[in-house]
Amino acid sequence: MPELLTTDRIEEIGSLGPESPDPAALVAELVGAVDEGRVADPDDTAYALLVAADILEQAGDLADALALATRAIAEQPDEDAYARSVRGGLLLRLGRSDEGMAELTALRPLLETNPNATYLIDELAEAGHTDLALEWLTGALDAILERTRTQQHESEDAQDEAAAMIYGLTQRRHNLREEMGLPHDEYDNLADRLRAASDHALDALDDGPATLLFWPQAEFNALLLRWPALADSYPTSWDEHRTQTERALVDASGLGGADLGVVVGSVAGLAAFAEREGSDPTDEETQDEYADSLTGPDLRAWPPGRNDACWCGSGAKYKKCCLPRSRS
Repeated sequence: MPELLTTDRIEEIGSLGPESPDPAALVAELVGAVDEGRVADPDDTAYALLVAADILEQAGDLADALALATRAIAEQPDEDAYARSVRGGLLLRLGRSDEGMAELTALRPLLETNPNATYLIDELAEAGHTDLALEWLTGALDAILERTRTQQHESEDAQDEAAAMIYGLTQRRHNLREEMGLPHDEYDNLADRLRAASDHALDALDDGPATLLFWPQAEFNALLLRWPALADSYPTSWDEHRTQTERALVDASGLGGADLGVVVGSVAGLAAFAEREGSDPTDEETQDEYADSLTGPDLRAWPPGRNDACWCGSGAKYKKCCLPRSRS
């Protein structure tokens, strides 16, 4: 029986990409699994096609990359915004500017409602439209700030969502303006103030410290085998564990968290720490204190660059690994 294409294998292929001696073979493996219905998790079908499209794009085959991005949209019609943004960016880079701009412009309202929609800005900037990217970011900030001024009686959740949007947009805009060599303006000053206040905002979070305890796949499996009682405290799979970690980091960032990251735990390390402290390794407080004790090579800053290796250790690029998890 032909082998199923798992999430781990998709990520492994994504990490190899065009650096592989035969990127065409990797694309064929991904597309072949989709064509033959061999994707282990059907929800990964569009993901597999987008990884294949990324490999082709980096190899310079924009036309075939576009075809795969278009297929990915069809495979995920209810959650196709990211795939459509990829398609729009490819159209721009192929010189089909009217089509590309139409695709991205249709998604532009997401910048005012979805804190992860700055992938639209990435596509514009990568296609050389930095001025337009800046205009869109500024427009989204203007709209959200105007709403906060005129809608004084919104729910607490709505206010938190607006704060997360404002923080994320100001930081992305600030970074873009720095890349463009532009002087500070009013929104840049706001970005600086929000960043400076982030430690205070982080103290108010209920979700915990700036660094979250993360278990690599082998350690996660060993953790639940050694202490079955922890099954009630952790998700059932490592894939869900890293998804939850990514989302928690995104939430902390949106509420002002700075210097975010993960500390990488090990079963042996936790056991030794608990023995030294005379505490229960399954106790949440013990695990928090263990996380606080980890430094140096155990600490991984978050977020990595879109094209850098993902923080989870999969070897895949962040933009093709845990970054999309916060959008699902």
